[in-house]
Amino acid sequence: MSDALSMRDGSGFVEDVPLARIAERCGTPTYVYSRAHFIGQFNALDAALAPLPHRICYAVKANGNLAVLRLFAQLGAGFDIVSGGELERVVRAGGDPRTVIFSGVGKTSSEIDFALKLDIGSFNVESSAELERLEEHARRFGRRARISVRVNPDIDADTHPYISTGLKTNKFGVPRAEAISIYRRASNSRWLDVVGIDCHIGSQIKTAAPLIEAAENLLDIVDALARDGIGVDHVDVGGGLSVVYKDEPTFDLDGYARALKNLFTGRRQTLVLEPGRYLVANGGVLLTRVEYLKPAQTPDARNFAVVDAAMNDLIRPTLYQAWHRVTVVDRPTAGQTARWDIVGPVCETGDFLAHDRDLTLAEGTLLAISSTGAYCFVQSSNYNSRNRPAEVMVDGDAFTVVRRRETIGDQLRGEIADGAALAPLQYRT
Repeated sequence: MSDALSMRDGSGFVEDVPLARIAERCGTPTYVYSRAHFIGQFNALDAALAPLPHRICYAVKANGNLAVLRLFAQLGAGFDIVSGGELERVVRAGGDPRTVIFSGVGKTSSEIDFALKLDIGSFNVESSAELERLEEHARRFGRRARISVRVNPDIDADTHPYISTGLKTNKFGVPRAEAISIYRRASNSRWLDVVGIDCHIGSQIKTAAPLIEAAENLLDIVDALARDGIGVDHVDVGGGLSVVYKDEPTFDLDGYARALKNLFTGRRQTLVLEPGRYLVANGGVLLTRVEYLKPAQTPDARNFAVVDAAMNDLIRPTLYQAWHRVTVVDRPTAGQTARWDIVGPVCETGDFLAHDRDLTLAEGTLLAISSTGAYCFVQSSNYNSRNRPAEVMVDGDAFTVVRRRETIGDQLRGEIADGAALAPLQYRT
């Protein structure tokens, strides 16, 4: 397994920075990201697709930290977004709105207006109702909206049901017949420009086969549209490439790239991919310290190691039954060796980060939870009024805090304890 964590003489490092140094200066829990890992993953994908005309649009939902977005913008990435907030992040990080593809089934009127104002690359239309709203807002705004249609190809991605998005039972996209109807209507609109076609069938997809099947479906629709005189400039095959968390097979990037080249060579359309997890997941670790040990008192009980991170910091194990490697990266002089459940202080039985890990632990042991660069901090919360962690970016032998640790003041800002104080605000003009 290749991730950002390396061990040297019993101590954990990300690139050339000891994790103990980060924990000492920044506290725990803290997310730590490897700049070199992010760059390496992007460049490997980019090189695999060359010389095919292509664009990599980073999926902001995987990790939206401004420093991460700025890095991918500097590498030449576009961006796949699913909210107005993510669009704001892209712009503040220096991303070009014209490289943005706006996905999502529930775009609000204010989000549509914001995206029109910034003249984004394209809207991925996911319903006929959305097309109607988008056309009306473009008309009122006096600006043509570039659109692609997200097709739901009804393909099983063989992944966790919560991250499967390409079946007809999922809420995403539209079936082929409706997609063609949307294209015909859009092509006759004064306020809409047809520029592409899109699909995304899920995340953590282990083999290329379903991805290629989905791409073939898109190209079949592209050819059908061409017979109607409707052309598209790009074909967006989505993301979903799997990463290794435990013992999963390594995704065959070269094989996937060869198959895409076979499909797209000779076509005029630009190939677009929307990777998120593949670029950042294994580039992050979450640092946490053991607060207390609760060894089992009876043979049928469990050994609990209570740490200072919790499900509000890392919800993937609870939400997706996800497995993350847990490594002791700064070992105390003594400890208890046992099979531990790594749990947090949140008042939920579901507050666990790992089960059944054979480790030698003591109070104060520093742990690193691997593969936490994607869908980890972005899903964090203030449950139990806990402050969200700091985020750190490592570059060689140096590191930078790219998000300071939240404070209770940050949490309480904007709240009003006295309900009567709301009255003037409600009626102020």
